[in-house]
Amino acid sequence: MHARDAGDHAHAAQGRVVLVAGASGLVGRALLARLCADPGVARAHALVRGPLDVALPKLEPHVVDFAALPALPRCDEAYLALGTTIAVAGSRDAFRAVDFDANLAVARAAVAAGARRVGLVSAMGADARSRVFYSRIKGELEDALSALPLDALVIARPSLLLGDRASLGQPPRRGEHLASLVDRWLRPLLPARLRGIAAHDVAAALATAVPRASGRVVLDSARMQGAAAA
Repeated sequence: MHARDAGDHAHAAQGRVVLVAGASGLVGRALLARLCADPGVARAHALVRGPLDVALPKLEPHVVDFAALPALPRCDEAYLALGTTIAVAGSRDAFRAVDFDANLAVARAAVAAGARRVGLVSAMGADARSRVFYSRIKGELEDALSALPLDALVIARPSLLLGDRASLGQPPRRGEHLASLVDRWLRPLLPARLRGIAAHDVAAALATAVPRASGRVVLDSARMQGAAAA
């Protein structure tokens, strides 16, 4: 056995090292909790803009500037859950700086640190050719990540995300409350891919798929519904 192979084998026996960007958000927080509870995970690095008000076993938080990332710790998997809205960000440029630039910077730095598997929280309708700015940026990020040297890229495209943003200290998103009420009323009539989905189901779907996937895999809301209970 070559020295590198022996090192890889020893590392695998110790457990996976994962990295989560956006750990203070709805999906990111649920992802972090799920990964830290996974017996196959040895350590979870969380990249955050400020102090993280959560204590979990295996968790190692890192306060970083996403516009000027330092070298990242060695990792096997990276989970990208950074996201905002144009209303919250304040402009299209500020939105792109988070949803595209910061996520791609983390992915590239994670690959340089050894990651060969990436999970992304994208959005329903993501398409680099879309006339809708939000959807176009999401699609451009998916395409940029697809060009990286990865063994697996798992893209979650949830519809309306359901969860308690207030408990995370996040401002309410315009229209989200109304959309959740409409989803509740019409849920039995909506196709599964259009129904609102709980953030913990998206997190569970990604945490399950990323270690096992091969190539580029896209998960829509229909495939992720109820994943946390599975």
